Amino acid sequence: MTPPLPPPPSVTDHPPSSSSPSISPPKPPPPPFSADMWNYLWIPFLISLSKELAPPKVAESATILMPTEPAPSCPAPDPKLNFRPVIGILSHPGDGASGRLNSSAGASYIAASYVKFVESAGARVIPLIYNEPPEILQKKLNLVNGVLFTGGWAKSGLYFEVVEELFKKVLKKNDAGDHFPLLAICLGFELLTMIISKDNNILEEFNAADQASTLQFMKNVHMEGTVFQRFPPDLRKKLSTDCLVMQNHHYGISPETFQANKDLCGFFKLLTASTDGDNKVYVSTVQAHSYPVTAFQWHPEKNAFEWGLSMIPHSEDAIQVTQHVANFFVSEARKSVNRPPARKVLANLIYNYSPTFCGKAGRGYDEVYIFA
Repeated sequence: MTPPLPPPPSVTDHPPSSSSPSISPPKPPPPPFSADMWNYLWIPFLISLSKELAPPKVAESATILMPTEPAPSCPAPDPKLNFRPVIGILSHPGDGASGRLNSSAGASYIAASYVKFVESAGARVIPLIYNEPPEILQKKLNLVNGVLFTGGWAKSGLYFEVVEELFKKVLKKNDAGDHFPLLAICLGFELLTMIISKDNNILEEFNAADQASTLQFMKNVHMEGTVFQRFPPDLRKKLSTDCLVMQNHHYGISPETFQANKDLCGFFKLLTASTDGDNKVYVSTVQAHSYPVTAFQWHPEKNAFEWGLSMIPHSEDAIQVTQHVANFFVSEARKSVNRPPARKVLANLIYNYSPTFCGKAGRGYDEVYIFA
């Protein structure tokens, strides 16, 4: 029988010698987490989280200070001014698209850019359809506070006669005490030149189709009371250096011919001239001495509202030119004393018609109102 093995020596019975490795006593297990210990862990975490979620503090300098006194009441509008002006725009023969939209012999149109031009300055539009009976045109004329003659090509026949008659009625209204403005653009300018000079052959040929140009101001001409008075000085200066206006015409009148005609010089003062593609100079802006009548050979409405011609300027400065001219014209119309019945105005506004998109061909007008 094998004798039993002796029990292993106790670590306490024999202290370790210097030559043998030391044996550490086993570590006691960690005590279980108590509720107090969990609180110590969660509280700092919650404090940190609340700081991240809290809205940022508003700087003291951004504090909103309410007024200590009530705001003053708005001043009453000037009773001498009409803040609901209406402009009559004369339609032109045709459909504005060489018959592609309407080939009727009696059709006429107004390019929508003229309507937008007037509306952008705070006025509404009543179309003056040129071939309506004279009594209808007269009734519509009594509903408006100013008239606009558009561009186009018609220089004879019924259209010329209607333009001449309307021009005389505009002067008559002003002579009777109503401040009744007229704005004539391109063809409108040319027709007024023919009517006032009493010479239907006074116009000369110029090479200024689809051309952006400058405006050169005449020397010793005061801008007070003119369309250019409201232009900021820097923009007025740019008109002479940058091509900010759109020309699109084949006819016009030279400064020499203009100044040689006593009737033209007696009615208009020459404000600006421009140069065509052949370096020929023509009159580009005139304004009447004694009437609120302004005429442009150029197109102020195209910069902001037409896109079919390649040379139309669309820069920010060019758009400001459009807006300043529109503001001037409508501000003149607000001085009109005519206050027509609201119901009659509503029944004749251009809102009763719909524009037609005609810019698919990429040329000419973008939209037109057609009356047939």
